[in-house]
Amino acid sequence: MLPRSVLALVPAVLPALLLVASSSLAGAAQPVVDGILPTGVRRGETTKVTLSGARLQDARQVLWHSTGSEKSADGKMLIEVSELKPIDNKSVELTIVTAPELQPGLYPFRLVTATGISNLRFLSVGALPIVAETEPNSDFAAPQKIEVNSTVTGVITREDEDYFSVDLKAGQTLTCELEGTRLAYYPRNNSNFFDPFVAILDAGRFEQVASDDAALLQQDPLCSFKAPEDGTYTIVVRDSAFGGEDNFHYRLHVGDFPRPVAVIPAGGQPGQKIEATYVGVDGSSWKAPLELPANPSLEHPVSFTSETGIAPSPNLVRVLPMPVTVETEPNDNYREPMAIADPLPIAICGQIGSENDYDSFSFEAKKGQKIVTRVFARGMLRSPLDAVTDIFDPEGKRIAGNDDSGGPDALAEFTAAADGRYVIRLYDHLRGGGPEYAYRIEIEVAQPQLTLSLPEVRQDEPIDLPVPKGNRIAVMVNAARTNFGGDLDLAMLDLPPGITATTFTMPANRPTIPLLLSADPGADLAGALAALTAKPTSGTPEVTGGLKQRHKLIRGQNRVDVWGIDTDRVAVAVTEPSPVDLELVAPTVPIVRNGSAELKVVARRNDSYKNAIPVRLLYVPPGISTNNSRVIAAEQNEVTIPITANGSAAVGTWPMLVTAYVDIGNGAIQTATLPVELTVEDVFFNFSFTKAAAEQGATSQVIVGVEVAREFEGTAEVTLVGLPAGVTSPAATQPITKDTTEVVFPVEIAADARPGNHKTLVCQAIVHHPKGEIRQTVGTGELQVDKPLPAPAAKPAAKPTEPAKPAAAAPPKPLTRLEQLRAERANNQ
Repeated sequence: MLPRSVLALVPAVLPALLLVASSSLAGAAQPVVDGILPTGVRRGETTKVTLSGARLQDARQVLWHSTGSEKSADGKMLIEVSELKPIDNKSVELTIVTAPELQPGLYPFRLVTATGISNLRFLSVGALPIVAETEPNSDFAAPQKIEVNSTVTGVITREDEDYFSVDLKAGQTLTCELEGTRLAYYPRNNSNFFDPFVAILDAGRFEQVASDDAALLQQDPLCSFKAPEDGTYTIVVRDSAFGGEDNFHYRLHVGDFPRPVAVIPAGGQPGQKIEATYVGVDGSSWKAPLELPANPSLEHPVSFTSETGIAPSPNLVRVLPMPVTVETEPNDNYREPMAIADPLPIAICGQIGSENDYDSFSFEAKKGQKIVTRVFARGMLRSPLDAVTDIFDPEGKRIAGNDDSGGPDALAEFTAAADGRYVIRLYDHLRGGGPEYAYRIEIEVAQPQLTLSLPEVRQDEPIDLPVPKGNRIAVMVNAARTNFGGDLDLAMLDLPPGITATTFTMPANRPTIPLLLSADPGADLAGALAALTAKPTSGTPEVTGGLKQRHKLIRGQNRVDVWGIDTDRVAVAVTEPSPVDLELVAPTVPIVRNGSAELKVVARRNDSYKNAIPVRLLYVPPGISTNNSRVIAAEQNEVTIPITANGSAAVGTWPMLVTAYVDIGNGAIQTATLPVELTVEDVFFNFSFTKAAAEQGATSQVIVGVEVAREFEGTAEVTLVGLPAGVTSPAATQPITKDTTEVVFPVEIAADARPGNHKTLVCQAIVHHPKGEIRQTVGTGELQVDKPLPAPAAKPAAKPTEPAKPAAAAPPKPLTRLEQLRAERANNQ
C-alpha cells in the first residue's frame, strides 16, 4: 500500500484530474427504499414500520443522520431500532422506539444491508395521537370526524379530496400543518410529485383560510384559523392540481398547538440563553427564553413548546461565536442607519416588518479588508423574505449589492477602499413585508473556507461507500478552497471497525485526489456515518474542511432540485466479500510525453465466479487518455488497459487505481485495486522531418533530424511508420545512440503508388530499458509522390529541298495623275 507521501514528486502546476464514472451501475447491489408505512410514528411509543423497495433481503442496520435533536443532553439516543427483520427481498420490518422528549420533525436514515447502503429516506415523528384516514371521506357532506390535536395519515389518489370535520369553540384556534412533499414518498426520478393543498371551511362551505405552499414548509401547506363561533368546521386536503397517486401520502397535524413561523433573533452565541420573539402563523408574537447549545451549529433545530402543545416541526437558528444585534426602528434611511458598535464579525437579526420597509445598518471596516455580507432568510430560515442588499461606502456611494447570489438569499462582497463606516441596506425584492419576514445578516472579513465533496456516480444521488470484506473501494475526493491555497491533508473519522482509509496529500493546485477504503477480512458486517475532513498541510491557515452531500429527494421537471437536504457525513459499511480480487500490476518503466503504454489488470476469482468483469481506471492524470471500456473476459484473468500521453501530459508520479463492478446475483458490487505509481516523464527524443519527394517507380530518402533530449538507459531505435500504400522502406528501423543527430530511411516507391502529398509519416521510438520498453511517437512528416514526366515527342522527317525559284518581279507602282502628266510631258519633249 502506498504511503501518504506518494505524491511528493507531483509537480507544482497540475490541471484537475478527470473523474471516470462507471456506466454499469444500473444493476448495482445498492438496496433501494421506496416506501415506508406508516409514514411516521408518535414519540414516546414503540411502532412497527415496514420499509419496501428492492434488494432488502439481507438488511442488517439503520443509520440515523444527525439532525441535532435525536440525542439527549447526556448523549443518549432518543430514537432507536430495537428489532430489524427482513421479510423478503422487497420488504423489511423495523421496530422503532422513540423517547417522550424526542423533538417532533423529520429524521433521515439509511438502511444498511450485507451488500450495500440504501438511499436516504425520512421517518416523521410527531407528538399527537395518530388517526388513519378512512374512506369514503371525499364528500363535504360526509367528512371523517376527527378530534382536535391529532395527526391524520392518508393518501390522495387521483382527483381525490379528503374531508375531515372538527368541533371548535368560539375563539379557539385551529392550526393545520401538513407533511406531504417533505415526506418524499414517491418513486425515484418521478417529477410528478405530491404538491398538497389544505383549506378550512365553515358550515356553509365557505373557505375561511387556505394554503398551498407555505414559506416555512416550502411546498407543504400551513394555515391557522380562529373560530368566530361554536360549530363544526371542515378541513379539506387535496393535490393543488387535483392530481393524485397511490404514493401521495401525507401526515396532517391538526390542533391548537403553537406554530411559530419566525424566531427573532435567529440564533446567537454558543451556550447563550436569550430572550427570543416568536412570530405565529397568524401574525401574533410572543416572547420566551431560548437556550442555545454549547457547541456551534449552522442549523440548530428549535421546537417551541407551550401549555397547548409543541410545534409539529422545528424552526432553525444559527449558533456561532459572533455577537448578535437585534434591529430596532427607525432605520429605513441608509443615511441614518442603525449603528452596530461591535467589530467584525457581526450578526444582525430582524424583520422587514411591513410593506416598503427598509432596514439599514452601519459597521466599521478598514481599508483593504475584503468584506463578505450574507443574508439568511428564504434558504435556512424559510422566511418569505426575498432579500436584496445594497452596500454604501462612507461617502454614501453604492459600491455593491445583491439579490440571489447566495442561492435563494443575497450574498455581496466588496473591498473597503478606506477606513470608515459602511452601510448595508436590506429590503424585499417585491417590497413586501410583515412580522414573519425574518432575516439574519452576517458580516465578516473574508475567511478561508474549505468544502469537500464526493462526485456522484449515479446522477443526482450522493455516493455511499460499501467496502467488501478483505477488499477495497476507491473514490475521488473534491476540495473547494476559498481565500487560501496550499497542500491539503485528508482524514476519515468514525469509520466502522475494520475499515481503514488510505489518503494522499492534495497539492495546492489540484482540486481532487483519490481515496481508498480497505476492509479487513475478519471485519464484522456493520455501517457507520463517517466524517471526511481536510486541512492545510502547513497548518496555515487554521481551517478545517468538512464534507457536504446533497440529497435531492424530489426532482421536478428538467431534474430541478425541488426538495432535499444536505448531510455532512458519508455512509460507510463493511459488506460481504467480493468474489473477485483485482490487482493492478505496477508499471516497471515510466510513460513519456507523446508516448504509450499498457497497464495490466489481474483478477483472482473464487472457484465459482466465471462472469466477465468490466474494469476501469478510477481517473487519469492530466494529458493521459485511455480506453476505459476494457473487460476481463468470462473465465479469463487478465486484461490490459492502453494509455497514451500527449505532448503536455503532467510530469510527475501519480497513484493509479482500477475499479470494477462485480455481479453477485443480487446486483453488482464495487471493488478496487491497491494503488500503484505511474510516472510521467518528458520525451527522450525530438524529431524533425525534412520534406521528401520521389517519382513513382523510383527510390528516395526520408531524412529525420534527431535531438536526444535527455540521457536514456539501454538501447534505442526508431521506426518510420505511416508510409502511404505502395511505399516501403527496406530499413524502416534504425538505431539511435546518444550521439545520433540524423536518421536516413531509404524508401522505394512502387510504380502504382498513389501520387500526392502524404502527411502521414510518423517516427516511433522505443527505448529498450533494462526493466521494459518505453515508447514514444512523434509526427508528422511529408512525402511527395509524383508521376514521372512524359518523354519528349519525336520531330517529323524533313522533306527534300527544291531549288529556289527566282522571286517574281514586284508589280509596278501605280502612278498618281500628277505623276502621269509629268511622265507624258517628259516623253513629248
